[in-house]
Amino acid sequence: MVNANGITRTNDLDEIDHKIIVALQRDGRLALAQIAEQLNVSPGMIRVRYNRLMEMGVLRIVAITNPLRMGYTTMALIGIKTEGEKLLEVADKIAALDEVIYLIIVSGAYDIIAEVVCRDQNHLLKFLTERLYQIDGVRESESFIHLKIVKEVYF
Repeated sequence: MVNANGITRTNDLDEIDHKIIVALQRDGRLALAQIAEQLNVSPGMIRVRYNRLMEMGVLRIVAITNPLRMGYTTMALIGIKTEGEKLLEVADKIAALDEVIYLIIVSGAYDIIAEVVCRDQNHLLKFLTERLYQIDGVRESESFIHLKIVKEVYF
């Protein structure tokens, strides 16, 4: 069942669907035939379900990079307060910045939370002063530099 937002409800997925998803979360390069073997079902069944999960938007296969191994030594979460009437416009402008890898509009002390990757602390400073703070509607921000990533899950 698809809701009004075009999102498929999880109760449309059965045990086999969930097992396919878990297998691909462990290794996105796993062959569908290997998944079929693990689940003791036919490869055709897995192929049909895999295609359905992709079409439903439940599953998407992407390459995930490790920014730290790509020369980006500084990562931070930034809580951003905006002028209320400009929230969506500010969010769009921040999302367009290359350093931003994740951006959400939230309730609470901040209006927006952005995760950024930078080459080093000087790059982060330049990002804050020359890019983020230049966006009309940004009132203030607070940065939280990643010291150590203890857990990272892609769900």
